[in-house]
Formats: sequence, C-alpha cells, structure tokens
Amino acid sequence: QCHAAEHEGKAVKIKGGLRLDTAAGVMAGGDTGEAVVPGDPDKSLLIKAIRWTDDDLQMPPKEKLSDEQIRVLEQWVKMGAPDPRTGEGKPAQVGIDIEAGKEYWAYVPPKKQAPPTVKDKHWPKTDLDQFILAELEAKGMKPAWAADKLTLLRRATYDLTGLPPTEAEIHAFLKDASDEAFEKVIDRLLASRHFGERWGRHWLDIVRYAESTGMTRNYPYSYAWRYRDYVIDSFNKDKPFDQFIVEQMAGDLLKSDAKPTHSRGWVASTRDEQLIATGFLALGPKGLNERNQLQYTMDNVDEQIDVVSRSLLAISVSCARCHDHKFDPIPTADYYALAGIFRSTDIMSGYNARQGGGNKQAGDKFMVLTGDATESEKDDAAAKALRQSRQRIAAVEKELSDLQADLKKLQAALKKQDKKDNGSEFKRLINEKRSQAGKLQSELKELKKDAPDEAAAKGNFAMGVRDLGKPSDTPIYIKGEVERPGKVVPRGYLQVMCTTTPEPMPSDSSGRLELAQWIASPNNPLTARVAVNRIWQHLFGEGIVRTVDNFGITGERPNNLALLDHLALKLIEKDWSVKGMIKEIMLSRAYQMSSAFDEKNFNIDAENRMVWRQNQRRLEVEAIRDAMLMAAGELDLAPVEGSPVQKLAIGEINGKGSSFDSDKQLQSKRSVYIPIVRSSLPGMFELFDFAEPSLVVGNRSITTV
Repeated sequence: QCHAAEHEGKAVKIKGGLRLDTAAGVMAGGDTGEAVVPGDPDKSLLIKAIRWTDDDLQMPPKEKLSDEQIRVLEQWVKMGAPDPRTGEGKPAQVGIDIEAGKEYWAYVPPKKQAPPTVKDKHWPKTDLDQFILAELEAKGMKPAWAADKLTLLRRATYDLTGLPPTEAEIHAFLKDASDEAFEKVIDRLLASRHFGERWGRHWLDIVRYAESTGMTRNYPYSYAWRYRDYVIDSFNKDKPFDQFIVEQMAGDLLKSDAKPTHSRGWVASTRDEQLIATGFLALGPKGLNERNQLQYTMDNVDEQIDVVSRSLLAISVSCARCHDHKFDPIPTADYYALAGIFRSTDIMSGYNARQGGGNKQAGDKFMVLTGDATESEKDDAAAKALRQSRQRIAAVEKELSDLQADLKKLQAALKKQDKKDNGSEFKRLINEKRSQAGKLQSELKELKKDAPDEAAAKGNFAMGVRDLGKPSDTPIYIKGEVERPGKVVPRGYLQVMCTTTPEPMPSDSSGRLELAQWIASPNNPLTARVAVNRIWQHLFGEGIVRTVDNFGITGERPNNLALLDHLALKLIEKDWSVKGMIKEIMLSRAYQMSSAFDEKNFNIDAENRMVWRQNQRRLEVEAIRDAMLMAAGELDLAPVEGSPVQKLAIGEINGKGSSFDSDKQLQSKRSVYIPIVRSSLPGMFELFDFAEPSLVVGNRSITTV
C-alpha cells in the first residue's frame, strides 16, 4: 500500500518514489536507485530491504516477511523478475524497446533507389526533379513555370551571399544567352568570400553562437570571434562536412600530420584551426553563480549533449537526463553514456563557476594557440605578459592550497595531543604556516591586482575544449539530481542509431573523437539527412522535414523521404561537399521555378509541401541591414578582424552588447561581424526575428510585426 498508485480504490502517496504495482515501476526504481536487478538478488535493493540485513533499509518497516516469502521473491528476481500478469512467465517489456525503435524512419539507414519514372520527360533537369515531379503527377498537379532571369539572379545571390546582385552582375547575366549562364552565376557566387559569411551565419544559429556567457552573470567571451571566423573560413574552403563535424567535436585530439582518421579519410588541417574548432563545445551559456561544482559541470555537460544531438542529429537527447525519453527510443543510460564523454572533457571558455562572487579566477583558462600564429601574434607582449601572469598566479594558488592543507593536518593533530602536553611544537609549526600563508595571500592579491587585462590582450588565445587528465564513466543521476548517484554507465553511443558495431571507448581519452567519427560516419542514419535537410531549407524556405532540429517522434515526417534519402546519399558520394550539394540543388528545375500561384495546386497542397512552386521568403535581418547599407553606398565588405568584445573588462556586460551595431567601427560592416551578446541583442536584430543565441535554432521565427 506504500508503493502503489492506489490502495483499496483510493489514491495514495507513493513512498520513496518507488512504485511496485507495475513492471515499469519495479524496474525504474525509486529515490535510492534501481529496486530490482533482474537475475541478481544480491544486487537488488528490494531483496536487501526485505532481508532486513541493513538497519537503515528494512521493508516492510513494521514486520519482516516470512522466510518462505523472502525465498519466493529471491527466486522471482533470479528468474529475471517476470511479470506474472503477462501469462508467459517471461520478463515483461519495460523501459524502451531499442530494436523496435530502430524501425522508425529516421533510424533506418537511407536506401539508394533509382529516380522514379515520370510522364513529362522534358521537365526534369536533374534526378531530384524526378522525385518531385513523380509526386506531383500522382496527384494530377503540374509544377510552376520557370522564374524570369532577374528573379532567379536575385534569388541565387541572396541565397548564396546574403547580398543583392550589383547592376553589373544583372546586365552580365541578362546578356548571357548560353545554356550554362546560370551555372556560371552559381560558380561565381560559391567562390565568393561572401558565401562563407552567409552560410557560416546559418551554422552559427544552429550552434548557439554568442560572445558572452548569458544567464546569471553575463561575462564576455573575449575570443569567441575566432570560432566565428573558423566557421566562415570552413564554408569558403568547402571543408568536407564530415571533417567539419570531427574538428568541432574533437579537433584537440587530431594531429596535423595524422594519418586519415575516417573510413573515407582526410588529412587534418593545421593545429590551431583544430583547437579553435572545438569552440563549438565551449560557447554555450553558463550559470557562473552555481555554487555546487558538480551541478555546474553536469549542467555544462547537458548543454553540450543538447547542441551535439540537435545540431548534428536533430534529436533531443537531453530529454533523457532525468528519465527515459518520453517519445524517442533513448534511455537514460544512453544519455549518461554520452555524459561520461563530456564530463571527461575540460571546457576552456575563460570561466569557471563564480560560486556566488569574485571576479577573475586563476583557474579560468583559454586554449593557447601556437602552431600557425603570425609572428606578430607570437611576439605580442600583452599575450606573453598574460601567460606569465596566469602561470605565476596558478603557482602561488597551488602553494597556498598545499599550505592550507598542511595547516588542517597540524590543527587536527594538535587536538589529539595529550592534555599534559600543550603541543608547543605543533603550535610553533601552525604559527609558522599561518605566517607563510599570510605572505602568499598578500602576494596573490598583488598579482591579481597587477594582472594584464586578459580581454584587452590580443594574445594568441581561443575558446575550446581538451581532455581531462583522467577520463572516467559517470553514474546515472537519479531524476537528474547530482546528490543522488545511481549505477555507473560506461561511456558509449546511442544504441538506436548503431547500425554497425562502433569503435570501443578508449581508456586513456574521453571518447570524443570516437563519438565524432561515429556521428560523421556514412553509416550513421541521421547525419547526412539532417545536413541536406538544412541545405534544402535555406534554398526553399522549408526543409523536406519541416522540423529541421527534430527528426524524432514529435517532429514532422519527411514530405518526400525518397528525395531526402537521395540527397543524403548524394552528399556522401560528393565527399560531403556542401558547395557541391548546394550547386546540385540550385541547378534543378525545382529550385528555378517561379513562386506563381496556381489555384488547382493550392487546393490540393496549400502549404506547398510537394514543391509545386518556389516559396516566397522573407529576408533575414542581416540581409535587410546589409542591403540597406549597400544601396546607400556605405557597405564596407572587408571582414572585421577580432571583436570589440575583446576590449570589454572581465565583469558584467550590463546591456553593452545592444550598442555594438551603432559602433563607428562596425556601422558599415556586414552584420555577421556585429558581436552577439546574450540578453543584449541589437534592437534591429530583435525586431527582425534574429535567432535566440542561447538555443539551437535551425529555423528562425517569422513574425508579421
């Protein structure tokens, strides 16, 4: 009656969070962890409780069960804890059925299939056109006619660079009557430096890029801009998307002269670039006021799991932090298998928890870049002074910490002295240690006072992550509460997506590299699909899966799964070339259609899910602002070096971010270079639906105000 939802027809309060009237409740356990370990009575808390061998755990509390009753329950656990209500004498299915979950469309690997046959043989320009036309013809629909050349040029130029076409570009395209005229436009735009600024910004939305911590104490991220530039450069270089993934998740674990680390293989890029790439895992919002260090760590781990799973796989793994995922086949154990990987990772963001007070801490750290720094960066006096200051502060704090530990031991020893012995020697040592500690504290105070301004120093630093010295697995924290650790889960992968046996987790490193390669593998059923769906969204206004960040049960189904799979496999075949995939889509008849209205088609498919015309799309705030400056002849297209955030003192930002769009040095620059400070967006950005920089945003809101 203490562990059931009701007793004698009346609802009761469940004691200890343990419910024993359902198979799922038995297996889920209660506040103290798992109640039953099927097959092992000695490890089952339920059996321990009824045996009364522990004074603190005796159930039922008033009267012990008979030996026969205990024996029956022990035998039941040995049998695997079957549910007698199933009538089969077998354990009832509890929790998540992983194998059944693998039947969901998103976890079934893409299948290669020939483009469908169509009646109108002249309309398709590419294979993807056949997938679209076949669907339309099946409904008795016809696609819209082709867009006029000026419309097509404007569409392509905004899509690829975020800028309007120039007068010269318009005249050149209108005069070019060749069959390759539009392909030449695409090639020119893809080769433009402004392509990376446009498509890099799309990626920055997804990875919640910002230049401050946000949350309780909004401190500046002095070197976040390096990651911004890394992203822009990666898109301009057409870095293979699988390599792009691995560098961001585990660039610190790659070597510049490494042999290929992927089944397809690549030669990793320069060391500094790899380190900067890991800013992907360090850029998230941070609750600097959290006093519980373990809570602070696990909150950061959760944020990292969320950005990795939603940006790359479009599934919400973080929902399994406190319990098995309510909808998707992701058990809590899988969440903590990933959590062990990220808990074994050290975040180099420049900040630790403030723990309710204080300013700079010597424990705060950045990545130090050295490999490909310019001579001016290597010789930068401010950077050198900052490094030396940090090293000296860390050394003094270590010495002070050791001294305080010695003091505690001496004070404890003094208390144990015989009353006849006044402990004079201990007292002398204690006074000596206190004097030394006082001198160190004074020295530390002066060192911190005189420390160079790390934000103003244009040193060769970056945000990123690195492995902790000793990687380890993590326990399941019951209901997500760090004060209630349960069984330890080995580091690993999401079971439902393991189409082949993945690499085992190493004992000497976090496992981030193995996880990254697993995500970037052609065998992963989601990665390529999610990537091409995002590309499609930016070229058509909506994804083939409209919930671009959610391919799970609560997300929408693909409008055309065969087309999505065709494009995903095409991306892999093209060596994960984003530019190649974009060009493939833009050369299609579907992309080049007009947005003309057709009443018959509208009555059948009002939302244009079958792509019978191009969607009308609004410009984002960056394109609006940049086009206004360009029209006024004031747009300075040169990239911005660094960020004004570097000049901010380490401390509360207090609304300073919103003024950056009016900064004289930035007023004429492209919008992608205006710093994004959490909780302090420029007014124009807020007005025109800019992405919330603390969240994964693959699809910005569109409002009419």
